[in-house]
Amino acid sequence: MISIVVPVYNEEESLKHFYDALIEVSPWLDKEYEIIFVDDGSLDSSLLVLKSLSEKNKHVKIFSFRRNLGKAEALNFGFMKAQGDHIVTLDADLQDQPSEIRKLLDRAQEGVEVVCGWRKDRKDKSRMVVISRLFNRLMGYFFDLQIHDYNCGLKVYTKDAAKSLRLYGGLHRFIPLLAYQQGFTVDEVAVHHVPRRYGSSKFGFSKLWKDLPDIFSMLFLAKYSRRPLHFFGTVGFVFGCIGFIILAYLSGLHFMGETIGNRPLLIFGMLFLLVGFQIFFTGFLADLMINISRSRESIDEAHRHFPLKFTTERKLLG
Repeated sequence: MISIVVPVYNEEESLKHFYDALIEVSPWLDKEYEIIFVDDGSLDSSLLVLKSLSEKNKHVKIFSFRRNLGKAEALNFGFMKAQGDHIVTLDADLQDQPSEIRKLLDRAQEGVEVVCGWRKDRKDKSRMVVISRLFNRLMGYFFDLQIHDYNCGLKVYTKDAAKSLRLYGGLHRFIPLLAYQQGFTVDEVAVHHVPRRYGSSKFGFSKLWKDLPDIFSMLFLAKYSRRPLHFFGTVGFVFGCIGFIILAYLSGLHFMGETIGNRPLLIFGMLFLLVGFQIFFTGFLADLMINISRSRESIDEAHRHFPLKFTTERKLLG
């Protein structure tokens, strides 16, 4: 069985055309398939259009959020409801063609657990293409996974890979990396991309400022989530060293008879030293909490595999 998950937000103009294009490719899908539309709190008549489509086709399922929660939440919910052995995700704007699904499914049949579309000849506004390329290059620089297009909406997952993801906020942009870090195989296939004909893009230039903080969040989670002291300790050490050098310099001036009490540098030196200590001990506490949590998990795991047998027998001494 194949599940097709489609997040929808204000796509009333394209939905009927998208559905028709999707139905055209249905003959070479499994006999059992489902199309799951997740309406992400659309403000137009998208939900009404979806309801009319579900009345025509028993394979169409509709879920609707009361308000806009974001693409990550829509995909997460769709994965939870999907029942197929393979799960396809596809945006409803028709820039990624449903006819391209077959390429990704063929690659998935070869054993790849997450297959991403690669918009090799992307037909978006030039500024969006530049931002996307910058994002992908930064991801390739910071992480081991080398693919050309992280954020293409067209992807194919095995059921295990899709349901292992826990998406929120802007994490849908990092799906290939999240799956790769969990040990799933990831690959990409070049797909045909067309200009948007219906509606308007939901992303503008502000996407750049949203992507950069998410990249640094992922960098921290990927490299330091299990060892926060390595990050905070390094930063704290640098700040502390700067403060120590400043104070050592001022101490030398003081022993030479110069007045240092009215120097702004004294305040900066104390500030750097205190901030360095604070950052270091923040990492120390975070590391301590993670180790306590791991110890409890290990004890719980041991109890599950080797349950203890408690007895209340007593020996009477005569």
